[in-house]
Amino acid sequence: MELFWYLAIAIVLTMFFILDGYDFGTGIIHLFFAKEEKDKEVITKSAGLFWDSNEVWLVAAGGMLFMAFPTFYASVFSGFYLPLILVLWLIIFRAIGLELRGQFKFQMWKDIWDASFGVSSLLLALFFGIALGNIVRGVNLGGVEKGESVYEGHYFFLPLWDSSFSPLSKTPGVIDWFTIVIGIISVVTLAIHGANWIILKTNSSINKKLKGVILKLNIVLATLTIFSLIVWKIINPNSFDNFIDKPYLLVFPIIYLTGLIGLFFVKKLKKDIYSFALSCLLIIGGITSSLASLFPILLPSVNTVNEPLTIYNTAAPEYGLSVAINWGIIGFILLFVYMIIQKRLMGGKIDTMDYGH
Repeated sequence: MELFWYLAIAIVLTMFFILDGYDFGTGIIHLFFAKEEKDKEVITKSAGLFWDSNEVWLVAAGGMLFMAFPTFYASVFSGFYLPLILVLWLIIFRAIGLELRGQFKFQMWKDIWDASFGVSSLLLALFFGIALGNIVRGVNLGGVEKGESVYEGHYFFLPLWDSSFSPLSKTPGVIDWFTIVIGIISVVTLAIHGANWIILKTNSSINKKLKGVILKLNIVLATLTIFSLIVWKIINPNSFDNFIDKPYLLVFPIIYLTGLIGLFFVKKLKKDIYSFALSCLLIIGGITSSLASLFPILLPSVNTVNEPLTIYNTAAPEYGLSVAINWGIIGFILLFVYMIIQKRLMGGKIDTMDYGH
């Protein structure tokens, strides 16, 4: 049961980052590359028509996590309380930036909400990447000081940063140079994904330019990926053990590499859907590779006093997990039906569709 719900939540979270990820990426592209009003309007529309349905997957993942792994849910939401509040505000400002931009035609009004949309999207991509960096690096479970736990072994609290700013610190903060690197990888990946989405769904005048941007960002991403793998091995010497012990897990890094290598040929691809599919592979491969490297651990501990949180020591009772399957199947069906209907209704280019007026 634990494995089933772990896989279900992983699928839902991956879907969220694929779907809402292109909204984040669209905001980043909008912030740095959209200069003309006609481009700003259509790029905003390419995110605005989809963002609310895409965030359903985040709500679903949170509910499933609360049901299936309540100890992990409680630990993470208390330990990461401050950054999660920041993420909440960023989600709010991104949404109202999209919804309020077109309500008035005053340029100052549009500029304010354009900045809200772009900056919030950029910071959300960064913070979600930093969150992944914290998960793979580990935290000081139990708040161990001088060899003793300050509180229960499955709880922790992280400041925004530690004075050493090092991932090797015994009391790391949310932000250190390693989590910043993972955050930048997230920003670059989602910017590529957003650029592919804009090309796929709009006739923006910057679409041709964006293919060149994707190629440059992909070079940056390849460099950062190699660097992060080297650093991760230093931080956690056992980080690749799962792939050695279970070679079939290598399929997930291969998915990532397929997307990464394929995007170097973005200018030669005949159909826009191909480059969008490749950036989807980047996200799928990146998330699943990270999870596969940790499995069955959900959150590593940087101390030896308290055990890491796993899918087994944080799961709800077996009875609750089995009863929830029936409702979970219904929920999955509704989620996918909703997504399919919405994507079909919004199929093709969205330039002439009405939004925000």
